[in-house]
Amino acid sequence: MSTIKRETALHVGLIGVLFCLCFLLPAYHQGNLARIMVLATYAVGYNVLFGYTGLLSLGHAMFFAAGMYGLGLAMQYGGVPALPAFFVGILAAAVLAALVAVLALRTIGVAFMIVTLMFAQAAFLTILHFGEWTRGDEGFVLPQATRQIAGLDLTDPVTRYLAALLLFSTVLLITARIMQVSFGHVLVAVRENEERTQMLGYNVFRHKFAAVVISGSIAGAAGAGYALLFGYVGATFASVHYSIFPLLWVLLGGAGTTIGPLIGAAFMFYLIDYSSSLTSAYMIIAGLVLVLLTLFARAGIVGEIRRRWVPWLP
Repeated sequence: MSTIKRETALHVGLIGVLFCLCFLLPAYHQGNLARIMVLATYAVGYNVLFGYTGLLSLGHAMFFAAGMYGLGLAMQYGGVPALPAFFVGILAAAVLAALVAVLALRTIGVAFMIVTLMFAQAAFLTILHFGEWTRGDEGFVLPQATRQIAGLDLTDPVTRYLAALLLFSTVLLITARIMQVSFGHVLVAVRENEERTQMLGYNVFRHKFAAVVISGSIAGAAGAGYALLFGYVGATFASVHYSIFPLLWVLLGGAGTTIGPLIGAAFMFYLIDYSSSLTSAYMIIAGLVLVLLTLFARAGIVGEIRRRWVPWLP
């Protein structure tokens, strides 16, 4: 069996398992997994930029928030139906990503990281400044009656789970396909040796620009999906730690792997969930586990599995 067929079978099999879990899990874990899939979508977008292209961003929360507020404001003040508002959110994130890319890609290395962090802080402060519309830290709740698509009530737990699965599956398959074609191969080449890629005749800036826009658009889709499925829009999602989270999820799961973001997001979610049930100082336990995992599984969970036992894992 060819590598591409193996990868496709893995992705389809994973989607099939997630679909079956919808009907097997108790309500609590079903709700958790729906949330994890939306957050994993965010991590998949981050992985395109960091895991495959090698650009470390500390400002991805602004794209997640752009998608969230693009949808939320369109529905709350414009009366736009849920599905068109979802695409408004993606468009808002894509436009912001393009503007940030034009300026941030003039820098490299640590400077790129700092510039993206500065842009994210500017976006966060902008949200707070226009608190009359955004409600700032308090945020606003989307009415249940508006959270419907084609007559499907997205507040229903099963419908919400399946919608989250559709979002995650679509993004997973699209990004997996991108990495199988020449464009994705060039992104990996940029990560490994940008100067050599430039010497081979590839337009490095254009590829990096496209990577930022694709990554930002996926993050925006996750933000819009989160607001639509869970009914809340708030400035918290534009803060610094929501830029750190996808980095942690990707590192834990395996940077540059297609299913790593899901594994990393699920692992961290349940690590915090379990440790918080043991003690109020749960972050000490979570931090210790993360440090140990970083020391002894430097490639991440999926990355270590690929390195040690299954070399064809995408």
